[in-house]
Amino acid sequence: MAVKPEKPQPTTLDKDPANAWQGLACWRMLDTRFEQGKRFFESWQAWRTDPQRSRLLHYVALTQASPTGPELSGGAGKDPALILLAQVLASQWFGLQPGFHRFLLDQGQVVLTLCVGDTLGLLRQQQFEADTVALHVPEADADALWTIKALARCCRRGTGLVVRAPTADALSTAGRHLSQCGFDIKTPAVSSASPAPATLEASFNPHWALKNTRQNAMATAFPPGTCAVIGAGLAGASVAAALARRGWQVTVLDRAEAPAAGASGLPVGLVVPHVSADDCALSRLSRSGVRLMLQQARSLLVAGQDWAPTGVLERDIGNKHITTQDIWHPQAAWLKPAQLVRAWLSQPGITFMGKAEVAQLRQRDGAWELLDAHGQVLCCAGRVVLANACGAATLLQRLELDKPQRAPDLARLPAIHGMRGLLSWAMHDDTGKAVFPPHPVNGSGSMVPRVPMEGGTAWFMGSSYQPDSQPERPDQDNHLRNWQHLQPLLPELAQQLQQRFESGALHSWKNTRCITTDRLPAVGPLETSDAPGLWICAGLGSRGLSFSVLCADLLAARWGAEPWPVEASLAKALNALRH
Repeated sequence: MAVKPEKPQPTTLDKDPANAWQGLACWRMLDTRFEQGKRFFESWQAWRTDPQRSRLLHYVALTQASPTGPELSGGAGKDPALILLAQVLASQWFGLQPGFHRFLLDQGQVVLTLCVGDTLGLLRQQQFEADTVALHVPEADADALWTIKALARCCRRGTGLVVRAPTADALSTAGRHLSQCGFDIKTPAVSSASPAPATLEASFNPHWALKNTRQNAMATAFPPGTCAVIGAGLAGASVAAALARRGWQVTVLDRAEAPAAGASGLPVGLVVPHVSADDCALSRLSRSGVRLMLQQARSLLVAGQDWAPTGVLERDIGNKHITTQDIWHPQAAWLKPAQLVRAWLSQPGITFMGKAEVAQLRQRDGAWELLDAHGQVLCCAGRVVLANACGAATLLQRLELDKPQRAPDLARLPAIHGMRGLLSWAMHDDTGKAVFPPHPVNGSGSMVPRVPMEGGTAWFMGSSYQPDSQPERPDQDNHLRNWQHLQPLLPELAQQLQQRFESGALHSWKNTRCITTDRLPAVGPLETSDAPGLWICAGLGSRGLSFSVLCADLLAARWGAEPWPVEASLAKALNALRH
């Protein structure tokens, strides 16, 4: 059952918020002017030193232009503790184009969402209600009233506010706008003849009732409880880890004996953003997802063994198999997905159940029962997330038969289907004098030249594509198709490896990916009730390494009424019931 989040006494970003955030699941701070990050570093340090701090600290900061690395370091001043925090953040400070950028810090318990662009537009893209706000008012702002109206939408009743302005006139104007939008002014407004005070304090307390639609959209949080996640691949493990960090007790069930037995068992994959001329939703989402995945890799995996931030060369292969453009991605990597899955599932609060194939879902007494093929209960939980790729469709078909009233909702879910793929690989000792590139190359397929394996170093080329609705092609046919993709990608290497591919003297790894009709994951509730208990995170396709952390973070943020990792308009493209 959904409950409204706690409503502690209001506080401000300039006062020590410890007494307010203590004992809470989450504390949400909004800063409309990040500058060099000083307020963020101070808040982060205050949270760190409080033994009774909130489980999560969310800090959403707006900026028209992101500071440079040196400017970020300057924000820490001379305080050694803040300097250390600035160094941690600076290591992830890259590619800050207009839009939202998520940073998971302190094992994911401190979350910075840096939003780059126009203040009014960024406020309108938020989907949360802040506990404290720092508002910077410029001297002249034609959109000042509209900005404060957008800000009010990001506040709950009791949200504390500190206003800064360069002049008394600007502060006085802001005070009038704030009063009009439902804020109680705690310090008196000043006349233009008076010197401007350093700050003006206020709290959000409108004399009118807030709309129910607003409350349902942002102020409904689900207190941590029990959750069952079906599927132990990248999608399921990332969801389990994100929820466990928030205090959920998560049981992950999979029909296989061990995790990552399906497509997530890929020996190696690339963490690289999608690039398009129009910077489409897929490109923007993949950039956000790559940033989060690289953060997780640095935190959980062994560099040089489980992953390596080598960078990736992207080659644009046209329809005539001609390379038209090369793009170098410095913030890209190769990664072993199964290692990451195991690292996620080993975190506290997560229980893995292997050889547990769920055949039916049944709702009883406000909870969900997960049944096997014999009708025996495998697990019982308050909420369920389907992360079992194409297997989700089978479960939902059975659920629709049992509960026909769910049909209208489920009809809005994009169709998902399987796409077979085969990866060709060999050890370097078996390759002769072939000259491989120093880094992975992506485009028409992908070549990962050097990956440490048991017994030596291997190279990987792939992957073939074939809908699972078609008869499966022979492995040798798929090896040759991979070689055909290698030809425009790396012509000289393709020539050197031609005999090897044609002879079939290669190892192979194959499995089936799950894709949606629009090639974007499906993330969200599978029912339109106020307290949906059935959710999905599936359809990651061949971009599981780009999307899994982003999708999990978005799902968990929606459960906790937290700030979202991407703009609301962009997240809409991932909605499960989007058709």
